Amino acid sequence: MAEPNAFARLDEEPLKRFHVLAVLTTGMGVFTDGYDLSSIALVLPLALGSFGITKISGLQSGLLTGSALVGATIGAVLFGALAQKGRKRFYGLDVLLMAVAAAAQAFAPNLGSLIAIRVILGIGVGADYVLSPTILAEHSNRKDRGKKLGFGFGVMWCSGAFVSGLVLLALQHAGLSPDWQWRLVLAAGAIPALSVLTLRRRMPETARFLARVGGNGDEARQVIGRITGSVPEAMPLPDRRAWQEVLSKHARAVFGAAFLWLMYDVVSYSGILFGPSVIAKGIGATPVTFTLVGYGFFTIPGALVGALLIDRFGRKALMGFGFVAGALSLFAFAPRLGTSAPLLSLVLYGLYTFTMSAGPGTVSGSGILGVELAPTRIRSIAQGITVVGGRVGASIAAFLFPLLLLHWSAKGLMLGLGVLALVGAALTFVLVPETAGRSLEEINGDDEQGVAAAS
Repeated sequence: MAEPNAFARLDEEPLKRFHVLAVLTTGMGVFTDGYDLSSIALVLPLALGSFGITKISGLQSGLLTGSALVGATIGAVLFGALAQKGRKRFYGLDVLLMAVAAAAQAFAPNLGSLIAIRVILGIGVGADYVLSPTILAEHSNRKDRGKKLGFGFGVMWCSGAFVSGLVLLALQHAGLSPDWQWRLVLAAGAIPALSVLTLRRRMPETARFLARVGGNGDEARQVIGRITGSVPEAMPLPDRRAWQEVLSKHARAVFGAAFLWLMYDVVSYSGILFGPSVIAKGIGATPVTFTLVGYGFFTIPGALVGALLIDRFGRKALMGFGFVAGALSLFAFAPRLGTSAPLLSLVLYGLYTFTMSAGPGTVSGSGILGVELAPTRIRSIAQGITVVGGRVGASIAAFLFPLLLLHWSAKGLMLGLGVLALVGAALTFVLVPETAGRSLEEINGDDEQGVAAAS
């Protein structure tokens, strides 16, 4: 008779070296994501100048800033399906795609080619958004799962965005031409991606996938033994249900998580993608200064606070509070945009980024809900769906924000984003259950007896 709670060994294992290495290995890919998706906003004017473009339409701006997001949508769907054949099998291909595309940006001869290259880069980003949270969650212990995902994704993403500003600042002080600056900033995204390629190939396949999807209980037992030092006698039976059947059972939670990620990214990416060029100007700061101050003093600390609190306060409370506090900060910030009080404006905008980073950024933005609210049989597919939700939200921000800016004031758009944040707060308490402190199997009823009954 198989042990009904064989994965409890993983759930109850205390935080150890394996977990820390797993956070680093998965997190450096997300660091690269943050770097790649944020750096384009910093160097956009430099790239346009290099191509001889003095005036850019809202559509062109959206295509350039949103091209990687479109690619990420493709990557999430593709690798969400592929990961049903194995998490580790494709792990490393994601960062390799990001590295090659990042380096290729340095040789882009025109705007169209840069957009095309960033679509390919985005495919790698989308793949990483599916694979990394899925692998880290399935290896994690129950008590620290939220914390590890928060650090590995929320904190690392923000850190990558911060470093993109440091790289540009260093190149500016080195006296390089604007053409070299933007090309090197974008190409440098290859470095963190390649730094974990070997570590990713060495990471073991997850025991949950091996036993429940791959049908390889013996190998699953060895993985659990490697992590915990204790090998279970037997493993639960494979889940042989059709993935469509399982998805239909969990559709409400999965698509609810996807919609919450969409709401978060609409609100947050509008500031991420266009803050350095639009909001920074309104408060009298340079794009680089705005990025470094914003991430260094507000966004990264917010992500750190969120990671420390998520397992204690719960996903719903943290996300709901973050949405509400972010909305209130935007309501206070918007009337002061472009006024004679730049310091106050920066602080208020900083409070918005801090609270959004600590709340929905730590929960939805770290991909936590997608991997927690679906059983192992469909976890990568569900994560792909939630990533698509986030990328659609970010794409809406990338394409719609510059078009709306032509007709509305920046102040009006900030107020609109505040209203959306309040809607996100309300939906947080309606669409998804609380998952903090619970095993993945408990959350989803993913046990051997349930599968046997349904087969």
